[in-house]
Amino acid sequence: MCSTVCMCVYIYNSAGLAYQLWCPHFDETEGGRKDTQCDTRSHLPSSSVDICLSDLQSRNRKYAFTKMPKPLTDQDKRKQISVRGLAGVENVSDLKTNFNRHLHFTLVKDRNVATKRDYYFALANTVRDHLVGRWIRTQQHYYEKDPKRVYYLSLEFYMGRTLQNTMVNLALENACDEATYQLGLDMEELQDIEEDAGLGNGGLGRLAACFLDSMASLGLAAYGYGIRYEFGIFNQKIVNGWQVEEADDWLRYGNPWEKARPEYMRPVHFYGRVEHTPEGVKWVDTQVVLALPYDTPVPGYRNNVVNTMRLWSAKAPCDFNLKDFNVGGYIQAVLDRNLAENISRVLYPNDNFFEGKELRLKQEYFVVAATLQDIVRRFKSSKFGSTEVVRVDLSTLPDKVAIQLNDTHPAMAIPELMRILLDTEHQKWEKAWDICTRTCAYTNHTVLPEALERWPTDLLQNLLPRHLEIIYEINRRHLERIAKLYPGDHDRLRRMSLVEEGDQKKINMAHLCIVGSHAVNGVARIHSDILKATLFKDFYEVDPHKFQNKTNGITPRRWLVMCNPGLAEVIAERIGEDYIRDLDQLKKLLAFVDDDSLIHDIAKVKQENKLKFSAYLEEHYKVKINPNSMFDVQVKRIHEYKRQLLNCLHIITLYNRIQKEPNKNWTPRTIMIGGKAAPGYHTAKLIIRLITAIGEIVNHDTVVGDRLKVIFLENYKVTLAEKIIPASDLSEQISTAGTEASGTGNMKFMLNGALTIGTMDGANVEMAEEAGEENLFIFGMRVDDVDAMDKSGYDAMDYYNRIPELKQAMDQIAGGFFSPDQHDLFKDIVNMLLHHDRFKVFADYEAYIKCQEKVSALYKNPKEWTKMVIHNIAGCGKFSSDRTISQYAREIWGMEPSLERIPAPDDPRQ
Repeated sequence: MCSTVCMCVYIYNSAGLAYQLWCPHFDETEGGRKDTQCDTRSHLPSSSVDICLSDLQSRNRKYAFTKMPKPLTDQDKRKQISVRGLAGVENVSDLKTNFNRHLHFTLVKDRNVATKRDYYFALANTVRDHLVGRWIRTQQHYYEKDPKRVYYLSLEFYMGRTLQNTMVNLALENACDEATYQLGLDMEELQDIEEDAGLGNGGLGRLAACFLDSMASLGLAAYGYGIRYEFGIFNQKIVNGWQVEEADDWLRYGNPWEKARPEYMRPVHFYGRVEHTPEGVKWVDTQVVLALPYDTPVPGYRNNVVNTMRLWSAKAPCDFNLKDFNVGGYIQAVLDRNLAENISRVLYPNDNFFEGKELRLKQEYFVVAATLQDIVRRFKSSKFGSTEVVRVDLSTLPDKVAIQLNDTHPAMAIPELMRILLDTEHQKWEKAWDICTRTCAYTNHTVLPEALERWPTDLLQNLLPRHLEIIYEINRRHLERIAKLYPGDHDRLRRMSLVEEGDQKKINMAHLCIVGSHAVNGVARIHSDILKATLFKDFYEVDPHKFQNKTNGITPRRWLVMCNPGLAEVIAERIGEDYIRDLDQLKKLLAFVDDDSLIHDIAKVKQENKLKFSAYLEEHYKVKINPNSMFDVQVKRIHEYKRQLLNCLHIITLYNRIQKEPNKNWTPRTIMIGGKAAPGYHTAKLIIRLITAIGEIVNHDTVVGDRLKVIFLENYKVTLAEKIIPASDLSEQISTAGTEASGTGNMKFMLNGALTIGTMDGANVEMAEEAGEENLFIFGMRVDDVDAMDKSGYDAMDYYNRIPELKQAMDQIAGGFFSPDQHDLFKDIVNMLLHHDRFKVFADYEAYIKCQEKVSALYKNPKEWTKMVIHNIAGCGKFSSDRTISQYAREIWGMEPSLERIPAPDDPRQ
């Protein structure tokens, strides 16, 4: 029995036996502490972790323990499950030791002066230690086995936070929870200190992040290559209802997850001129910028694989602008180093919009040039069973290297690879072109014309003169081939040319990608079909074998196990844990669709998530909401095609109906809209102002009360998505049919137990197939209807004059009802909707309102609602990024995924 202060911690093992984790003994007379085992067994734990404290409150500041235990909620209990990893005695003890070691030696602090940020960094470094051995072992494994490697090139990687994701994938979550608890720290508080790595705008960048997780979890030798932006996507503040942008200084306090690799620094050339000499072509008199790589580990899910994301940072060379200087010139030359280093300064904040700025083209070439040098270096030094023998012949490059271009942003990889093969490796054109096309593959992400990259030839001539020459030669040979296939069809030659003539000659980067790749894919079946039928029709007719579909997916590790542990455990209790690696197993839930206990548990988890998010909203937005109301959520970039305005018209219509019949039994709703607008996109910023203006009126209306609330979620990002998605009841996916390539937010909501109201657009079509169309709220025009309306003409005024509720809502917006201090504030939105709305909001208004009535009616029947939720969760298997990546691997990259674990660092070598 403890004679002084006892703090015994027990945990059950899987057999239900209680083990004592530790018992610190405090000897106050000696002023010290001994960690010895307590021999008391006088109490047995009543929950999976049972803590007995006596007489510690008054002295807890003196020791390392600062918190009394809180009663465990059902959600806490569900968190203590094997999907989070077991908190073994040695694990917890080692974690505490390493935490204190990092606090002392890495951060040079003790507990008297350490801040919460210091504790976060100590924990991050402790968790990172568990990655390092696996990371090194994985890379050794690749060099020994010499597998084919895939290089995923993307200008965006929207990673979010790393700490919790790493703990999930390494099965360290429970052990870390327990260790931090014993150290008197709050795990959630520490996690909240981590900055989001916001190196992306939205879907494209987040998809790249999910793909990295899946590539590691499937044992593929994969590398993500991008730019280490000093400033990521801006932080959004809402000031007086308007979006205001603030710089995202995410590296201000340092990044514990990255490792600089100056030994692999690479030169990147710009400007200069081209010389054609008897010895070959030379690109001379260039300006050099150095690319400094930073590596971030990417752990697979419990398979000991740790892949690498390598992000490049621009550095000026030591002699930058220092050729000729006097004393004054020297100072200016050093200051001018910023010009070179600006390349990796900031992420362009445009989503689905092309801005042809020189700095952006520099970024695109910078990442491509540095990456290809790295790829060639690694290819030459990788040889089965040896690091000595060097491959000198690049003819086998496509057998060992796959390069995936994430949209056209890294399209310069094609002429750059050709430049290396022709000018450095001295290959003949035909051989070089064969290597290039067999190595590269291209993913298209949009059909919106304003998003397609077209670079002016005069800009390319100035910045990358050799690459423009190569593009012209690619185009000459390409058009020669087309002319032979379609003699005399000059219009086809014009349509298919890489070079667009006109007032300003431009290079069509999508055409360059198609011609220079062996595979071209869309990101949802409907999107891929649209590409083949419209945008790339001519190319499809010539090379139908190139065109594929790869429907997007999401990683279930981050988007279920990590962000919604309660639901993950409810599922695991019914079908086991293997679904986390094989999401198709969710189909097994269909056997439980009428099971009252599952219906109860899923509804209970949703309510717990809603209560938690309600508290978050109250704290951060100062809005008190009804947690029993339907949480109706639309979170995504603000863009006309995503039709946040259709949502606004529904809110106003619902508001008017409640005003008209206040005594009716309305289904209460909390409608939340979030997302960032590109800083230069006037209409999108005005849409945000309209949403906030509607909220100001609705939320203060005493007649409406808590039956309708409207909240604009400020600064939507990955970490906020992880909070809002598990708490959502209704997911709004209401883009005009044929405009959203896929969407991945739709999949995240579906997996987390929200029902979808949506059009037949993007991946919604396949979601309806998988879950059954009767289990989604589908409304509105199909793609064929939109095409027909484009031909016949869309007359917004006809709808306005014909539908009284629509007219009332528009008149309120136009007349200043929502902007009493400036009646014409929203005139540009009104004018656009009435006279030049490309996305036909009014055409779907009636169907949308009727569909929302069905939603409200079903929500009043919780049991039937939850049954529909179970159908949706069971239909999510297809939407795992593991499935997507397996298809890329087998059908494009020529690689075979594997679920085998590689040996852990402390395992003997095989």
